[in-house]
Amino acid sequence: MDLKQIHELIKIVNKSNIGEISIEDKDGKVTIKQKEEPVINVAAPQHQVYTTSSPAPAPVAAPAAPVVATPAKADNYITIKSPMIGTFYRRPSPDKPIFAEIGTEVAPGKVVCIIEAMKLFNEIESEISGTIVKILVDDASPVEYDQPLFLVEPA
Repeated sequence: MDLKQIHELIKIVNKSNIGEISIEDKDGKVTIKQKEEPVINVAAPQHQVYTTSSPAPAPVAAPAAPVVATPAKADNYITIKSPMIGTFYRRPSPDKPIFAEIGTEVAPGKVVCIIEAMKLFNEIESEISGTIVKILVDDASPVEYDQPLFLVEPA
């Protein structure tokens, strides 16, 4: 098989839905594989602010998050959940104060933590007014989409 015939086969494979073709003759064997579509990763701009009700992309399959026991009075509490997959941080940097502790009063727009995703640090804001009664995630630990982060007693 000569080079011209191979180029013709490549054109045919590219125009069709054929994933792979192999041809063998007395001179040898040629295998042509369809090029896979490239994966495009799009990153959000740095310091983008997410709120707890913003839509987020579907999560990639990952291990299930551990079940966290909540106090008996949990019916009255509102949960602040992670809007994305990433690493949970309670402070903006190691030398800065913690955003929210148990007993901290929160209001809509108040930053309660940061979630790092793909080297971008996203401030997570509260959408409710109240008092934080429980922190459900350890600092610098991975979180999943929609994983509970804080329990808040509404004001």
